Amino acid sequence: MSTDMSMTWVQYKEKNDIEARDGLIIHYAHLVKYVANRLAINLSSVVEVDELISYGIEGLIDAIEKYDHKRNIKFETYAITRVRGSMIDGLRSMDWVPVSVRQKSKELERIYTKLERELGRAATDIEVAQEMGITINELANLLKEVAANTIISLDDFIPGDDGNDKKKRIVDLLEDYNAGDALELLELSEVKELLAKTISRLPQKEKTVVYLYYYEGLTLKEIGMVLGLSESRISQLHTKAILRLRGSLSKKKNLVL
Repeated sequence: MSTDMSMTWVQYKEKNDIEARDGLIIHYAHLVKYVANRLAINLSSVVEVDELISYGIEGLIDAIEKYDHKRNIKFETYAITRVRGSMIDGLRSMDWVPVSVRQKSKELERIYTKLERELGRAATDIEVAQEMGITINELANLLKEVAANTIISLDDFIPGDDGNDKKKRIVDLLEDYNAGDALELLELSEVKELLAKTISRLPQKEKTVVYLYYYEGLTLKEIGMVLGLSESRISQLHTKAILRLRGSLSKKKNLVL
């Protein structure tokens, strides 16, 4: 962080200088556009970038207000997760996923969970198609239809262990936070361990897609370039991975998904 920005943080946090706060918002506004553009790529034409930016600004302001400039945490890392989370909340408030698509997603999730329990491993496309009484092509079309519903699934909430309203996002558990944030996540260590174990059981290509998308922040198109696969194929792999994860996690931890 530059000396000028450090002074701006001090002005706002220690002297409640509103002009300093506005300066911080302007300085970090590029983070909102960055997150919005990357999220919009994966959501195709479902939402407008301007809508995401509007929600993201709210998240940025909230991040600036809650950020502790005295802790050894990079603001950009802290803010991006919260900006993206604010955009996700905005999408949910729009109820943008049709009920029929959510129902199909839930049915696929149920099938993947059932077969994994029976087989003791991840089910193949052929096994899933046979279980549903459809062809491989019909399964591919179904996965494509529910893709938008799964692209943000790791941002769904985990209820607090003590039953109160305090909630965490699954994606927060994937972030490589430093020591300060690690203390905040300690209470969810059991869920974090469960998530890591569930991801480790995914088929290799699906595991790689999850890692590159959620850990490295690559878009589906960029992941396709890394793996030498089409963007549509990467989207399909991501969708299957999330359906498997959702089924396994919701069954074992009663997560709000």
